[in-house]
Amino acid sequence: MQKDINSLIFQNTPKIMELAKRCEDNNAIEKDLYTKFDVKKGLRDLNGKGVLAGLTNVSDVCAKKIVDGEEVPCAGSLYYRGYNIKDIVKGFLEAGHSGFEETAYLLLFGELPSNSELKEFQEMLAERRTLPPNFVRDVIMKAPSRDMMNGISRCILQLYTYDAKADDTTIPNVLRQSLNLISQFPMLMVYCYHAYNYRRGKDLYIYAPDPQLSMAENILMMLREDRQYTALEAKILDMALVLHMDHGGGNNSTFTTHVVTSSGTDTYSTIAAAMASLKGPKHGGANIKVTQMFEAMKGSLTDWKDEAQIRAYLEALLDKRAFDHKGLIYGMGHAIYSISDPRADIFKSFVKELAKEKRREEEYALYEKVEELAPVIIGEKRKIYKGVNANVDFYSGLVYSMLDLPPALYTPIFAAARIVGWSAHRLEELKNVDKIIRPAYKALAPHREYINLDDR
Repeated sequence: MQKDINSLIFQNTPKIMELAKRCEDNNAIEKDLYTKFDVKKGLRDLNGKGVLAGLTNVSDVCAKKIVDGEEVPCAGSLYYRGYNIKDIVKGFLEAGHSGFEETAYLLLFGELPSNSELKEFQEMLAERRTLPPNFVRDVIMKAPSRDMMNGISRCILQLYTYDAKADDTTIPNVLRQSLNLISQFPMLMVYCYHAYNYRRGKDLYIYAPDPQLSMAENILMMLREDRQYTALEAKILDMALVLHMDHGGGNNSTFTTHVVTSSGTDTYSTIAAAMASLKGPKHGGANIKVTQMFEAMKGSLTDWKDEAQIRAYLEALLDKRAFDHKGLIYGMGHAIYSISDPRADIFKSFVKELAKEKRREEEYALYEKVEELAPVIIGEKRKIYKGVNANVDFYSGLVYSMLDLPPALYTPIFAAARIVGWSAHRLEELKNVDKIIRPAYKALAPHREYINLDDR
């Protein structure tokens, strides 16, 4: 009997399909009405400019400059607390230390740390890399999810029950919770992955984090059975975490953080909501789509160096004749950047070095060729209102692949970085705005008289 019930609730029955059709019919809105009432889909206009919804000191995304009094596109720039991301990366690379902890300090507290402050902060994060007693057994190992983002979100919500001050939204308490979650996230991510694999018959190995290692080093160490990684691997993963740490207050998951925080809810619910947003293939899940697209492309091409074949495949993608038939070239284009994504620029400068170490230069060359051809072909086939360029997801998937990271963890690694930005924005919202976010929607349905059931 139970099996019959389960098969019923997890199937799209004919009745469900019938009702779904009614849903579609009665929810359809004419596209022209969005223009008529000046409603900006996605809260952005046709040129990619977003609706101003708040103020922030945390980070800034720049893609335009003023020339002769008018805005014109320019090479993209990303700033964390006023510091250019390229300068931040250059700084910690020249200093020879990992960048995650230094950049996290900057985003959370608004200033670059001194040597002593950085050391103290590193120790603070290290001592918080722990989970409640039996948490792995009682939460992570039970009913592990095939989707790591869902599994991690469940763990975050469960951590609420272990926190005696879970609902306290004062700044000191939220900061404590944020530091805990930032420190615990790599453990939740890696352990959820190992637990799911164990349920599929693979070996189980759970390694405790090493307090002497950086965030990136611990991820690689805990993930691999032999605990081994190269210095270059750790450096590039660390850089990836820094580049993904924040991206302005308007990106979907950070805006979600602001919206949910404004309701007055707890930190665990807020971060779980941000996780749900980041999971989407139009947001944090985009890098998986890039790697999947390239796998399909490589299987279709007989010569990875043949420009004509590459061009034909990209045209097929846009014509919905290849890969997932969505008409998209994943990794190309961004809501804000129109000339270049600074994160992609930084990534690209190191991808070639990693490709050489991993002996995957030919694959890297294919990515370069697609990056060159895609904007041209998109411009030929589509009406575009702003430039098209490779975004950070275009190269991050390739980087994670060369680091031998499982695709199931591509988006969680994004989240392991972005949780710092979410935390900074949550603290900023709590400090400055004591008003729930509630935008307006224009109602289109005409008012009707209710008809009694017997008269219908």
